Amino acid sequence: MEQSRPVFLVTGKNGQVGWELQRLSKNYPAIEWVFTDRTELDLSNPESIDAFFLNRSVHVVMNVGAYTAVDKAESEQDLAFQINAAAVGQLARICAKQSARLITISTDYVFPGQSEKPYPVNQPTDPINYYGYTKSVGEQMALTEDPFSWIVRTSWVYSSHGHNFVKTMLRLMKERTAIQVVADQVGAPTYAADLAEALIQMGHASVNDGSKPGGIYHYSNAANISWFDFAVAIRDNAGLNCEVNPIPSSSFPTPAKRPSYSVMDLKKIEEDFQISIKDWQERLKACMLELGY
Repeated sequence: MEQSRPVFLVTGKNGQVGWELQRLSKNYPAIEWVFTDRTELDLSNPESIDAFFLNRSVHVVMNVGAYTAVDKAESEQDLAFQINAAAVGQLARICAKQSARLITISTDYVFPGQSEKPYPVNQPTDPINYYGYTKSVGEQMALTEDPFSWIVRTSWVYSSHGHNFVKTMLRLMKERTAIQVVADQVGAPTYAADLAEALIQMGHASVNDGSKPGGIYHYSNAANISWFDFAVAIRDNAGLNCEVNPIPSSSFPTPAKRPSYSVMDLKKIEEDFQISIKDWQERLKACMLELGY
């Protein structure tokens, strides 16, 4: 009798990581992929989540849907909390019942940004904005409801799809002769295609060994740069003439505070899943080739 294929469910299929997972899925025909958006599985609606799983069993849930509007979260607190925290706990509870694995995305913004060296996975969280708070609570709820959950914190995600810093910079640099970019927030960009590939590797590992313990992981491309550095690299890759000027965060006030340093230690994901960490400059070039530069 033919063995059934493992079922990988993806939330937020139209986001940057969800879109990259859809593109990559054709390379993995041994997996039965189920891609959802809010019309099928609405993370803002607990009844929608329960209804979706009623007569449906899965092996891996990749929760890449999220409330990501960092500044808006300050005023839309209930909605941000439901999507980033309560829904994650609910998915973990469902996964525990089904003996499925939850792999859910979190953020570098769970950290306060006072460090000068990369944050290890066991660093206590202490977010300085409400978005980071919701993601931090989501982590705790996932591990409480299902200790086998895997949390993957990532940072500065960009892709050739959707809205992101790379595409915003390219648009502004074509419209203006000079732009100003914050130079005192340091972190690491993540090409969404690389993150999607890492999630698939983790999904495979779970199917091959369901007893692998749960826990927290960090994933980004290898970098220790500011938004200003990132913008300069984008300009240079695109061959544009726009002047990029560094400014302090104080000159660009936002409703939500940002951590001044949020580089993460990536060793654990490399060791546990043999996932290779790629250089940020090479991966930016790959994305920009996709965008036609």
